[in-house]
Amino acid sequence: MMFADSHCHLNYKGLGEQQPEILARARARGVSAMLNIATRESEWDAVIGTAEREPDVWATVGIHPHEADQHPDVGTARLIERAAHPRVVGIGESGLDYYYDHSDRDRQRASFRAHIAAARETGLPIVVHMRDAEEDAAAILREEMGKGAYPGVIHCFTASGAFADIALELGFYISISGIVTFKNAKDLQETAARLPLERLLIETDAPFLAPVPHRGKTGEPAFVADTAEFLAKLRGEELSVLAETTAANFHALFAKTRA
Repeated sequence: MMFADSHCHLNYKGLGEQQPEILARARARGVSAMLNIATRESEWDAVIGTAEREPDVWATVGIHPHEADQHPDVGTARLIERAAHPRVVGIGESGLDYYYDHSDRDRQRASFRAHIAAARETGLPIVVHMRDAEEDAAAILREEMGKGAYPGVIHCFTASGAFADIALELGFYISISGIVTFKNAKDLQETAARLPLERLLIETDAPFLAPVPHRGKTGEPAFVADTAEFLAKLRGEELSVLAETTAANFHALFAKTRA
């Protein structure tokens, strides 16, 4: 049985110091694909470097909304330039985070639009981070889709069912993290149970959000198998079907992984 972890941070503290061991444990659990996500320009080289060394790891380039204030010069052109690397298969993560507000909201919105433009021009999916910003995020995604289609995924989905419907309507995939296993995640569980399987991805967001039964531990890609097992039971599906389909969805969305 093979799983795809559609979103992890292999170079972050907690994973980067023991990357070979982390990758070995993931492969032992059946994880056959991992997407190593960038959040600031200073990590792009390291994130891409891991993908260059490891045949089952790919990379993105992008600026997290928390970092938008610190990267005023990273626009569409620079993203497109770095996205030409053969191991870079996505743009992001980018989006809006009004929960922490670590960056000015206007700056977050401008950065988000620049990332979408890069996704549109390159054809690579945008990896969207969205927290407590549903109205603005939906408006931007719709407005930008009106300028020309682009692919994408809402990562670590925790938003409302209504936002899920908007994302699906726009052609996006939705990625479910270990949060779905938490006891207090009833609303998310209700949404995850009804998402169309052909638009579903799974992720760890490692080193964060370790699922049950690993709560409190450093998250790692191996744990995507635990999230998948919970999700399959929640949806009344065979684990093998969910694993196979979400892995196929990963390679369909991040089509450059098939090159």
